[in-house]
Order: sequence, then structure tokens, then C-alpha cells
Amino acid sequence: MDIEIDKLTNSIENSISGDVFDTEIFQLFAKDTKQINKTDWQFKWQEQIKFSGRETYKLVIKDNPKIIQGLISLSDQGDHIYMHLIESIIFNKGKSKVYTGVPGNLVAFVCKLSYDKGYEGYLAFDAKTALVKHYQETLYATHFRGTKMIIESPAAQKLINRYFKK
Repeated sequence: MDIEIDKLTNSIENSISGDVFDTEIFQLFAKDTKQINKTDWQFKWQEQIKFSGRETYKLVIKDNPKIIQGLISLSDQGDHIYMHLIESIIFNKGKSKVYTGVPGNLVAFVCKLSYDKGYEGYLAFDAKTALVKHYQETLYATHFRGTKMIIESPAAQKLINRYFKK
């Protein structure tokens, strides 16, 4: 994983006005690849969608499903969820990003999905070495070994509580 968790918000926030927008997350399928403009993304998401055993999800602002704010690719490992890739759209990157909170929102979704599947919120991912400490501080992730990181139940619950109100 190579993404900065810019801010843990209660949804996603306009970086200039501070306005908060409710979000929705939908699964993408092979027929949906036309929704992804290659120039807006660093990774080849059309390929991720087609990988067997992986699921790709898009984060959108509620009532505006045509503009994707972020994408995540994951797989069910039978006792936890593994995050393969996560990315914000180009206009949500860098100092002049439009919205903050996109990566945190997607990770919280995966934690919730893990709970829904009976995995107690557990998820794993590989981090770039330089980002291990960042993920420990922002996502409450635990460094497992090498570049492997995990989010355990208490940390998952913190993220879920922040993004998914009852």
C-alpha cells in the first residue's frame, strides 16, 4: 500500500470549505470499467476489477455516483480481508486536493466488511517501508513483519465508529 491517510474524518470533507459529504461504496464489476478514466488514476484499475478472487469498490458522494472519489481492491482470505490496492482519484491527491478523508473512509469500509463476514474486523496489507509508522499512527495498524501490517479488532472498531454511524 502506498497512500497517505490524509485525515480521519467522519465522511469526506471539502478541503477548502470544511463541508462534510455523506458517502456510499459500491462494488465495481468488469462491465463498469468504462467508469474509470485511466488518466485519473496511477494504478490500472481495469485489471484489478478483472482479477479472479478480488473485489473492487468505489467510493462516491451520496447522490452523485458517477464521480468516483477513491477505489480499493481486496480479497477474502477466509479469516480476514487483504487490501491489495487503494487510491484516491487524482483531484483528491496532493496539497490542492478537493476532498480529504477518502483513504480512511475506504479502509473503514473494509474493516466493516470484515466484521460483516465474521472476521472481527481483521484486515491485512503490505505497506511501503517508509509508511509503516504512518499507518501505525493514522490507522492504528500493527506492524506484523517485513512490510506486512494488520488492523485488529479494536483498531477496526475505532475506524468503523468514525465513518459508519449507527
